[in-house]
This record gives sequence, structure tokens and C-alpha cells, in this order.
Amino acid sequence: MKKALFLDRDGVINIDHGYVSCPEEFEFVPGILDFIRTMQKKGYLPIVVTNQSGIGRGYYTAEDFERLTEYMLERMRKAGIVIDRTQVFHCPHAPEEKCNCRKPAPGMLLEAIDRFEIDPGESIMIGDKTSDIEAADAAGVRHKVQIEKNRPLDHDKIHQIIRREKHS
Repeated sequence: MKKALFLDRDGVINIDHGYVSCPEEFEFVPGILDFIRTMQKKGYLPIVVTNQSGIGRGYYTAEDFERLTEYMLERMRKAGIVIDRTQVFHCPHAPEEKCNCRKPAPGMLLEAIDRFEIDPGESIMIGDKTSDIEAADAAGVRHKVQIEKNRPLDHDKIHQIIRREKHS
């Protein structure tokens, strides 16, 4: 089984300006590409799990999301990260739709775990909201790190949390 690096998108991978829907609005959080590349070299499969209620609310279209996703993935690949569209899971529903994929529900993570034969006990979730952590917990992801939105990752802090969890 594989181990995964689950990542929320808005606020973790990119600066969350509110309903980011086009490449012109997309700005990577400083250091995130280096972090993902480093974790991939350590054997983690990067998986993006992102709530995109802007689609369900009519703020932008599914096609807008797909265009932006391709832009993000191309930039990641240029940074040396091996990733494709199958590694991006999104929930297009508005909160009131009560779906099983919108975090804090674990649907996106469970689908990824099944599709890629991931060992959740060896995997990591990095999110900026409590709902990210709750979804990971419900999916059995052992290592969960809640970071400050739009802030560069503190690599040492993340590795300390993971080491501490491995020994608990």
C-alpha cells in the first residue's frame, strides 16, 4: 500500500483570495512546491482534496475549475512534482446539499484511498480548517496537521508533529 500526502487547495497550496477560479487569481503559497516535491521524494503520493462550493453556488463553472486545475498541475510538474488530474479530488456542492464528499465528510479521501490503494495509517493530511482535519480523521488518516491559512509551511513543525504521532 502507498502512503499519501493529502493537501487542501485554497489556503494550503494557493493563497485563498476567496473563490479562486482562474489562473490569474492563482498564487502558490511560498515554499509549498518545494515541500510537496520533498515529500514525494520520501515516498508520499500527493493528493489534492478540495471543497469547491463556488461551483454549486454558481460563482464559477466546472469548466473554470478544470482549467485552473490544469494550470496548477502544469506548474507543479514544472517544479518537478509527478502529479496528474486523477490525484485531484473536489466537491462541487454547496454546503446545504449535505453531500458525503464535502469536508468534513470523508468522501474525497475515502475515494482516493480506494483508487490508489493508500494506507491511511501512514498518510498525512495538511489543511487550514478544522473540517480538513475532521475529514482526515473520519477517513482514518493518522497524521493530521492544521496550518495557518495562506502561510508558508513550517517544515520542522510538520515533521515534529508526524514524529510525535508515530510514537503515540
